[in-house]
Amino acid sequence: MTYEPFIAEETTDTVAVYPGTFDPITMGHIDIIRRALEIFDRVIIAVARNPAKTPLFSLEERLQMIRDSFTSEEDGRIEIEAVEGLLVDFAYRKGAKAIVRGLRAVSDFDYEFQMALMNRRLEREVETVFLMTAFRWIYISSSIIKDAARHGGDISGLVPDHVCERLREKFLR
Repeated sequence: MTYEPFIAEETTDTVAVYPGTFDPITMGHIDIIRRALEIFDRVIIAVARNPAKTPLFSLEERLQMIRDSFTSEEDGRIEIEAVEGLLVDFAYRKGAKAIVRGLRAVSDFDYEFQMALMNRRLEREVETVFLMTAFRWIYISSSIIKDAARHGGDISGLVPDHVCERLREKFLR
């Protein structure tokens, strides 16, 4: 009796990039990232260095808050990098098949649709995938979180505990 040799299929990880300023990371962001991990093998969180914006937290602080938001089990499938320049170029260089974007409302769609079309024009190898934000996070954004925290509002449960603490520290100064 002869046996055919077993030859494993060549597999490659599917990679997605999830961009944002994450100033700070919210539970809505975390929800999108965890759901993206159900679709893709790896997710690169691309933290934007945007000279047009003045973030509350430094780039290093934002990177650390994101790192602290995930379990060690998730860490192996998540990369966190600072990025500047064209996102689609970054995604292509990283071998990403997709850019993941979260949508909260119809108002988000117009801007995101335009960006997706431009990215597609610039690099046809990278798709844009839209994920609807879970209903319980639909009303939050980093800006709303910062505004509530600035005025002493209770933001617990809307951001990870360590982010809540960092916001308290920032606004106590």
